[in-house]
Amino acid sequence: MLEPFFQNELTEAGCDEAGRGCYAGPVFAAAVILPKEFYHPLLNDSKQVKESHRRELRVFIEANAISYAVAMISSGEIDQINILKASFKAMHMAIAQLNTKPQLLLIDGNRFIPYKRIPHHCIVKGDGKYATIAAASILAKTYRDEYMEQLHEQFPHYNWKKNKGYGTEEHRRAIEVHGLCEHHRMSFNIIPKQIKLF
Repeated sequence: MLEPFFQNELTEAGCDEAGRGCYAGPVFAAAVILPKEFYHPLLNDSKQVKESHRRELRVFIEANAISYAVAMISSGEIDQINILKASFKAMHMAIAQLNTKPQLLLIDGNRFIPYKRIPHHCIVKGDGKYATIAAASILAKTYRDEYMEQLHEQFPHYNWKKNKGYGTEEHRRAIEVHGLCEHHRMSFNIIPKQIKLF
């Protein structure tokens, strides 16, 4: 059961990212401010929610949130500044786009670069504990999945429609056969070791 809020006095925004560990594609982040009465029985950490339910939740969150925003950092910029800084930058960009200014930030994970002077709490596995972070995880995940499905049309041999750029065995085999493309993260050690073919 998710906690609706961390506290009851300040306006909270939950923040989460998607795609941090991927071999290819951007990292996405979302920031969400929910109303006091917000509730959906399926809301949870996006990794624990079926794809069809994530789509349903995205529509519900966007219709009912006080404010929400999504931002992305490209694979090229990830290579320039590193994935951790890129994740924080995407969160900062999402927070900056909120129509309502939050007074407290709930960040999924154990580290964060402070945004302006807004206080924050880092919460490990926060997307499975607080509704605002779970909502942010749903938006970040669905927006990123949609983006990778669009890239799949240009690069179908990597099957990003299915693996979304993660380092699955199928994706690693495709890299071995077709090499890397412009959307792969060159700073990641993703050139696969020789895979035995049976």
